[in-house]
Amino acid sequence: MAFHVYTEEQQDMIALAKQFGEQAVDPVIAEYDEKGEFPEEIVNTGLEMGLQSLDFPEEWGGAGLSTKTACVTFEELAKHDTGVACAFSVTGTAIAPIMKYGTDAQKAVVQKKIFEEGGLASFCLTEPGAGSDSGASRTTAVKDGDKYILNGNKIFITNGGYAKLFLVIAATDKSKGNKGLTAFLVEKGAKGFSVGKEENKCGFRSSNTVELVFDNVEVSEDAVVGGVGNGFKMAMYALDHGRPYIGAVAVGLGQRALEEAVKYVKERQQFGRPIADNQGVQWMLADMEMQIESARCLVYHVAELIDEGQPITVNGSIAKCMATDAAMKVCTDAVQLFGGYGYMKEYPVEKLFRDAKIFQIVEGTNQIQRMVVARSLLK
Repeated sequence: MAFHVYTEEQQDMIALAKQFGEQAVDPVIAEYDEKGEFPEEIVNTGLEMGLQSLDFPEEWGGAGLSTKTACVTFEELAKHDTGVACAFSVTGTAIAPIMKYGTDAQKAVVQKKIFEEGGLASFCLTEPGAGSDSGASRTTAVKDGDKYILNGNKIFITNGGYAKLFLVIAATDKSKGNKGLTAFLVEKGAKGFSVGKEENKCGFRSSNTVELVFDNVEVSEDAVVGGVGNGFKMAMYALDHGRPYIGAVAVGLGQRALEEAVKYVKERQQFGRPIADNQGVQWMLADMEMQIESARCLVYHVAELIDEGQPITVNGSIAKCMATDAAMKVCTDAVQLFGGYGYMKEYPVEKLFRDAKIFQIVEGTNQIQRMVVARSLLK
């Protein structure tokens, strides 16, 4: 693995995540994956450790660490399980706009529910007819006196069945498309708010992914985050903040696949010698390392830009796209290096391969990321 300089704080967080992964996650995660169950007990332990609050202000109960430190932590967690890592990272994505643009009262809710009580949060944007096209959202929020009435469905929502807080993007004026969207802070237990179908996924099976149903859900006008009509801006801020997280998770996943492949090719004998002696295998490993290391540098760069208060939309799209494409390629090559064994569930690369695909889709598909980059070039 290529060399990186980490601060003492970052080294401590990597060590903490590694210990948590080895002790709490590794012994049991295959069973959760097989059953497609959310490892609630494991995640609760991580919440007690504050893994959901890493790069949020200490004044509101966060850990006050840098975004880069959060990313190196999520990278290490993802080596053990991406579902567990994303339970924490997606919480950060959901609450980021609240901690940036929310009122003090809204920040206090986050402080209590997420930081003090150790809860999860969900980012609720995707709908059956509104994935990449958020302006096509059919979930509505109708003003009624001093409150709003929410109706509609959100799908593919991470943490949805277990979260305490939800950042919900709904249309307050459907005629305006993206400019008619508004963000709302909704708490678990709101009347008319329920969890629908839980998805049975190919991979990423330890992550809770559900439909959410809003049936005349009443929220006060104080639940509006960032102002009426600014929902698209809130969603994009959340995604900008979350893309280095997803990139870091993808890097950790790819790194684990590479490590498993290196170990295997040194042990596997064919024609009387380890297959690691074959130049073709060595070049595959070198390409895998170069792809992961390139992605890591891009992700760390975006995290550093966030920490410096710089705009990161284009850089975030580049890093997310490159990191998740790299993870998919590296995991595919790891399965190939294992041969037939790579396709069997008794070996770890089969799960890594299944887990990798989702990251080319979530937090904005990689086709959307390429559109963002291209538009910045053609402006």
